[in-house]
Amino acid sequence: MNRRILVSLAVVTTLGASSSMAACNRDSPAADGAGAAAPVVGVDYPRSDTDFWNSYIKYVPRSAQELGVQLKTTNSQNDVATLISNVQTFVSQGVKGVVMAPQDTAAIAPTLQQLATKKVPVVTIDTRPDTESVYMVVRADNRAYGVKACQFLGTKLAGKGKVVMLQGDLASINGRDRTEAFNDCMKKNFPGITVFGEVTDWKGDVAASKLQTRLASDPDVKGVYMESSFALSGTKQVLRQKGRLVPPSDPKHVFIVSNDGIPEELKDIKAGLIDATVSQPADQYAKYGLFYVKAAIDGKTFQLGPTDHDSTIIKVRDGVLEDQLSAPLVTADGATIGGEKTAKYDDTSLWGNNS
Repeated sequence: MNRRILVSLAVVTTLGASSSMAACNRDSPAADGAGAAAPVVGVDYPRSDTDFWNSYIKYVPRSAQELGVQLKTTNSQNDVATLISNVQTFVSQGVKGVVMAPQDTAAIAPTLQQLATKKVPVVTIDTRPDTESVYMVVRADNRAYGVKACQFLGTKLAGKGKVVMLQGDLASINGRDRTEAFNDCMKKNFPGITVFGEVTDWKGDVAASKLQTRLASDPDVKGVYMESSFALSGTKQVLRQKGRLVPPSDPKHVFIVSNDGIPEELKDIKAGLIDATVSQPADQYAKYGLFYVKAAIDGKTFQLGPTDHDSTIIKVRDGVLEDQLSAPLVTADGATIGGEKTAKYDDTSLWGNNS
């Protein structure tokens, strides 16, 4: 892969080091010189029980081949203890870098400290650790997810009514970001809307159970914000049982916004079963997670600001940069709503239409 991103002096400290280095913000060839061995990278898959993460798992080997890295892979199945054990395995195998997506973003801190001591660079994708340093975080702006969902539902409901927010795990930065941003936006822009926050721990059965309970006590709910597609199947099932999984033209319709952009969501938008989703870029997570860990192994650093792949690198705190990838709101018609530009469900640039 010979793509380049902006070049200039870096302002970030490399993992395990305390001095700044000159930036060399360019991608390298698949091998560093003729016949050079491809670096071995450990990639821990966070789970394999959702369509989104199964798509990510599918994209990783493709990106590894494109970028010229060898893979060692594990799957922590949404368990931080398993992730910690998997990282120990990577270290014993002599990997040169690690890509992970810790679902508990606080508990991973000691492991990051250990990897820093061993000078093994870490890239986290989708999530950002609460403390400690990593070479790069690759994720989309999760607060923007909450704002986009808020603007969509608030506009569709004309600023009145009740909505249910099926939250993720609040031990995760993603769950906190999406929840806080959605609540803040509603309070500021749509004070006439009542939000019922339901913690689900990213579990579909929990989400379905809590939605069913909420609808029993508040049958006039008119909107649902699912913080991830893990809740998609259960939400549709509950609404179908209530006779409310109906097209937007029906007065009984419940407006639904999801996150992820999996193929099923796009099909459901077309069918009028749900109304919108935020397309979280599974393919780009795989590509740029490996891109940055290879750059770390090669001793490269990066500048704050726009990249050539429609994203922006920001400084989160000392020792942590984040490449915030594009994650558009997807709707049935691709129209602007609540001041937010949207992509139409059949847009061929969406990864969910190309998986």
